[in-house]
Amino acid sequence: MLSFLNLLLHDAFFSAIPAVGFAMVFNVPKRYLVYCAIAGAIGHSSRTILLQFSMPIEWATFVAAAIVGLITIRFAKRHLAPPLMYAVAAIIPMVPGTYAFNTVIALIQLTAQSQVSPELTAQVIVNGLKTVFILGALAVGLALPSLLYYRTRPII
Repeated sequence: MLSFLNLLLHDAFFSAIPAVGFAMVFNVPKRYLVYCAIAGAIGHSSRTILLQFSMPIEWATFVAAAIVGLITIRFAKRHLAPPLMYAVAAIIPMVPGTYAFNTVIALIQLTAQSQVSPELTAQVIVNGLKTVFILGALAVGLALPSLLYYRTRPII
């Protein structure tokens, strides 16, 4: 239990750093950087928790992005600021860089060979689809709370 808590604290700390860094790149005012860090830490830590319970990374990313969307709507109402000011920087730590990198590396190796390798082709397809689905989960998960919260007409 202590190692799991240590993992979560480690994950939260090291996911808050890129969230703040990208918030600074996007010119978020200094007084809101803490909220970007909190949203990034909660989002990535919630994805880590879901991954520990054997949820696929695509679904865990979707749920974590929806949590970030809910948190940033709350921050936005509290500070009278746009929710995307917090949300975009907060989801940056969940971007699937490793899968995208492995896709590109396998694709380059595939094009450098004289004949098609089934192993490299499978690696390109698996990592490429995983990258696309994780990015889609980030986009839909982040947009869904805003679509439901700011809806003017009833759903049914």
